[in-house]
Amino acid sequence: MTMLVYSVRAVLADADERGRYLDWLLGGHVDAVLAGGALTGEVTALDDGSVESRYTFASRESFAAYETEVAPKLRADGVGRFPGAVFTRTVGERLVSAGP
Repeated sequence: MTMLVYSVRAVLADADERGRYLDWLLGGHVDAVLAGGALTGEVTALDDGSVESRYTFASRESFAAYETEVAPKLRADGVGRFPGAVFTRTVGERLVSAGP
């Protein structure tokens, strides 16, 4: 079964904004994406100071439903809270997953 991977990279103004952003993600945003259809969610604080959130969806159809029904409200919330952040989104099919 091919899984769809949706990633959001956020570049934030400084360490304080990064901390607030991480608190927001871990304080409910990731759970809201899961409730909206994602099967898994993970957050990585990257060495360059940006933050990557990665979610897997069972199919393109389930991701499309998330994008139309759930994502607009969540994205608006993020932009409202972090107006200076630069968000980059990517979508693709996971080809392999290895490891424990």
